[in-house]
Amino acid sequence: MCSSDLVVATQVEGTVLIFEKMFESRMFFVDKLINMGASIVLCDPHRAVVSGPSTLHGDNLVSPDVRAGMAMVIAAMAAQGESTISNVYQIERGYENLVERLQSLGAHIERVEV
Repeated sequence: MCSSDLVVATQVEGTVLIFEKMFESRMFFVDKLINMGASIVLCDPHRAVVSGPSTLHGDNLVSPDVRAGMAMVIAAMAAQGESTISNVYQIERGYENLVERLQSLGAHIERVEV
C-alpha cells in the first residue's frame, strides 16, 4: 500500500479496503483526509476502508513524512479550494523539483517561503 493509493481511493466510485501490513504509522495521516471531507474508517493501524467518491475541500496540513506528505499534495490538488502544506522539506527529500514538475502538468501549486 502506498499512502497516495489511499487518497486516490477517495476519488473513485465504490469501497476500497487499504491494507498496510508493514508499518503501523503509515496511516497516521488519515485524520487529515477525513477533515478534508474523505469518507474513511480507520479499522486499526493497518487497515482503512475508503468509500468514494468524496468531495475534498482545502485545508491547512502538516507533512509528517515524505509518503504522507506526497499523499497530502495529491489530496490538495483533488480538493476544492486552497490548501496549505507546511513542513514541505519532508516531501522535498523524495521529490526533486516537485512544484515545477506539477506546474508543467497544469497543477495550480506554488512554494511559498515563510
